[in-house]
Amino acid sequence: MERYRTAFLLTAALAIALAAALAYLLWRDRMPRPQPTTPPPVIQTAAAPEPSLAPVDLTPQRIQTIGVTTGEVALRNVQDEVRTTGNVEADETRLADVQVRFAGWVRKVFVNSTYQRVHKGQPLLTVYSPDLVTTEQEYLLARQNAGLLLGSTVEGVSAGAKSLIAAAEARLRQFEVPDRDIARLRETGAVQQELEIDSPAEGYVTRRSALPNMYVQPGTPLYSVADLSRVWVYAQVFQDDLGRVKVGDPAEITVDAYPGRTFHGRVGFIWPEVDPATRTAKVRIEAANPGMTLSLGMFVNVRIVLPMGRRLTIPASGAYQTGTRWIAFLDSGGGHYIPREIQVGPRAGADLVVLSGLKAGDHIVTSANFLLDSESQLQSAMNDFAPPTAASAPTTSAASGAQLDFSTNPATPRKGDNTVRVVLRGVDGKPIDGADVAVTFFQPAMPEMGMAATRFVVTLKPAGNGVYVGSARLPVGGAWRITVTAARGGQPLGRRDLSVTAEGGM
Repeated sequence: MERYRTAFLLTAALAIALAAALAYLLWRDRMPRPQPTTPPPVIQTAAAPEPSLAPVDLTPQRIQTIGVTTGEVALRNVQDEVRTTGNVEADETRLADVQVRFAGWVRKVFVNSTYQRVHKGQPLLTVYSPDLVTTEQEYLLARQNAGLLLGSTVEGVSAGAKSLIAAAEARLRQFEVPDRDIARLRETGAVQQELEIDSPAEGYVTRRSALPNMYVQPGTPLYSVADLSRVWVYAQVFQDDLGRVKVGDPAEITVDAYPGRTFHGRVGFIWPEVDPATRTAKVRIEAANPGMTLSLGMFVNVRIVLPMGRRLTIPASGAYQTGTRWIAFLDSGGGHYIPREIQVGPRAGADLVVLSGLKAGDHIVTSANFLLDSESQLQSAMNDFAPPTAASAPTTSAASGAQLDFSTNPATPRKGDNTVRVVLRGVDGKPIDGADVAVTFFQPAMPEMGMAATRFVVTLKPAGNGVYVGSARLPVGGAWRITVTAARGGQPLGRRDLSVTAEGGM
């Protein structure tokens, strides 16, 4: 019995030791481990290179299908424009305040409302001033005494009397008494109790403070008159366009209230401050206002014309931006289009200024540029992936100069079965029979679509009179690079490289 008890205790102790060891291992694994202090390597990525381009050859049918049109590169007098909006304000140089230079009381008010139209010289009000009446009396008295002393033999008396008249008249002029009132005072010899104040300009009364029986002092504003035959239009121009706008640039102003009518003006001033909220600056346009048609505060549309002189231009649709460069496709005739990298300047209406890459008289593609760019990139990729033997072969044999005319039935190849036809002629135009003619179809790999490169060769059979016919089954649609070769007796006759776009999906 004692022996069994000892065995049991040994087994229990062993189990406890094993449990403790297992607990220690689990605790150690869960403890946080120190992280490496070495920073992870920095991976620098280079900008993707621009895709290379290759010339494109298109058949007349293909040109018509995708809608290729061309335009001419030419030297033109061009201009740009900035379109914005603005508000009509009064011309500050044509504002006039009506004041008096003496103290007195307003007696009669002829213009008694704001925005009443007045003419230059039109009576506005009359003022009674004791100071003015006293000056008139002094003037009449000086004239009367001068008449009595005119024949005096005392030296200096006559000259002194004349100086008194001149001093009194000068004081009247300092009070801005009109010449007509001084002449009337001289002719009638009667003092005028009220002086008539006239409008100094033609326009509209924008402010009126004159009231009957009102006491006025020198400098008291009575009226403000705005001459609206010319106005200022404050337009808001974004800071991106400020560098193109200059003082003196012509501007056209239109307003919805008068459809079909245009008011002409010029940029008179550009504010040296940009609104931080709208990122615009005020541009003042000075414009004529025939018939006072433009009202103060009116919202108008503004077109600022920016003359740019004589520049080399192309239609704006003739330049195609691919990444960081601009491309134009030069039409060299016969359906052959050459990609040309160009540098462009500012936009000039419907045209684009060209700084380099083209010359006057060139013809470029103005539509379907995107399709031509895709075809050009594909042609370049095909040249890169083409087999070395095919790429190194000449386009035509220098020995014979044979001509190979390639066509398919249907005219535009399609996915599936197609009939291939080649007409082989010599330099004299006569058909060549008994030749070995082959057509190689090649399409580069498209890893992003999971497609490998495709290449197969079709050997054509002679049909007589220089015609060779065969059948080609295209596995997919899209662009195909085609190489036509002809040989006789082991001697090459000619070769032609071209590309076609087959209808149908992948």
